Amino acid sequence: MNHTKSHTLTEATKRMERYCAYQERCHKEVVGKLKRMNMIPEAIDHILGHLIQENYLNEERFAKAFARGKFNIKKWGANRIIRELKFRDISAYNIKSALAEIQNEDYLTTFDELAKKRMAQIKEKNLFKKKKKLADYLLYRGWESHLVYEKTNELIK
Repeated sequence: MNHTKSHTLTEATKRMERYCAYQERCHKEVVGKLKRMNMIPEAIDHILGHLIQENYLNEERFAKAFARGKFNIKKWGANRIIRELKFRDISAYNIKSALAEIQNEDYLTTFDELAKKRMAQIKEKNLFKKKKKLADYLLYRGWESHLVYEKTNELIK
């Protein structure tokens, strides 16, 4: 596809409506896409305003969907979700609101299941190395260190 092609405001607006209707987007993704379409800053502001007004774009809704999806599908912990949302320039208010979507009981159950599943996959015989492998895996996925160290000590004795 030729990216030097210029788009009219109407064409670009319609494309962005489809882009946002397909799945939840954050402002940063939409602005990036419009820049790649060579839209001028005034046009970008206009389209962004339109998408927000018509509810195609809603950062709180995006943050909630993102947090639920990454938790339910990828089994990410709060730290990873927060980091990824911050990277997308999501406000602290919307990040807090997104994390509130995850019930504490589900959070701990998922963490427990993930830890046990991973533990069964680690073939390491050395207990210290086994603990490290499990902890690294869980920390990388954004689970809080106090939970991780408690769980590794509980599972590996």
